[in-house]
Amino acid sequence: MKGFAIVHLQIASIVFSPVLQALLFFGVFAIASDIIGLPFELYGIFVIEEKFGFNKMTWKTYVMDKIKGYILGAIIGGSLLSLFVWFYTISGAMFWIYAWILFTAFTLFFTMFYTTLIVPVFNKLQPLESGSLREKIEAFAQKISFPLTNIFVIDGSKRSTKANAYFSGIGNKKTIVLFDTLVKDQTEEELVSVLAHEVGHYKLKHIQKGMIISVLQIGGLLFILSLFINRPELSQALGLQTNIPVFHLGLIAFSLLYSPISMITGIFMHILSRKNEFEADDYAKQNTGTGEHLINALKKLSSNNLSNLNPDKWYVFFHYSHPPLLERVRNLMK
Repeated sequence: MKGFAIVHLQIASIVFSPVLQALLFFGVFAIASDIIGLPFELYGIFVIEEKFGFNKMTWKTYVMDKIKGYILGAIIGGSLLSLFVWFYTISGAMFWIYAWILFTAFTLFFTMFYTTLIVPVFNKLQPLESGSLREKIEAFAQKISFPLTNIFVIDGSKRSTKANAYFSGIGNKKTIVLFDTLVKDQTEEELVSVLAHEVGHYKLKHIQKGMIISVLQIGGLLFILSLFINRPELSQALGLQTNIPVFHLGLIAFSLLYSPISMITGIFMHILSRKNEFEADDYAKQNTGTGEHLINALKKLSSNNLSNLNPDKWYVFFHYSHPPLLERVRNLMK
């Protein structure tokens, strides 16, 4: 634990601005953490994933992803952290309100523009070409009165054989993204059923509710943080002999203390997520007229991803955001 205090003292000896101190402090530990995890990451991608035929990433792509990730992390993370610390320096214990507004605005912005601003940095997005598949998707969208014009195919095969699809955005930024591996492996009817599942999340207001819950969680977390951040005991717990609280040390200590609560809230979020997946499956079944196509799509996804068909129920309870395949199939066959 004293390592945090040692790094802080070294930084504080050359930098006096609290904002710059926090940026350098978290920058040092972010880089150190990445270096420590690098061998495990490389082994996971280029040995384990390669062994089972998943990995399609080249070393060049990996290095470029790392560089881009560092740049985006420095720009986005650095900006948010700077404002976060600055709010604390100018408003004291009331900083959490300004920080809450900041993070809420960022969450909304990120939700709306993630696909159009962030994804293209790493992947190519192309509008789904005209043809039978697009006609079927547009017919389905018209049937459920869902204006859907932003349908993209992403080059997921650039990095992995695994397939996926997701929905993002709100308002006129609503976007469906299909992995090219998914388009390749699924029939058109199966793809429409997968898309119906994703649209179901929006129609059933799962995305909107998730955003509200996220914003409320952030607000609650920041309020609790504001009750403790001014206590020098947090900095002292990390080995710094001081009677003056240090914001970034207090933040680290608080995150360690809060981790059990975070684990509990995570369990509840997983329960809610699994419930939402069942509901989206039901929506797809009801609006495509059959659950057969979605069942076939899920089976192919599970087979291609080598998913565990019989995971331990307690592991599912603590860690799974999606129900296991067999549970989803049984639900769709009702």
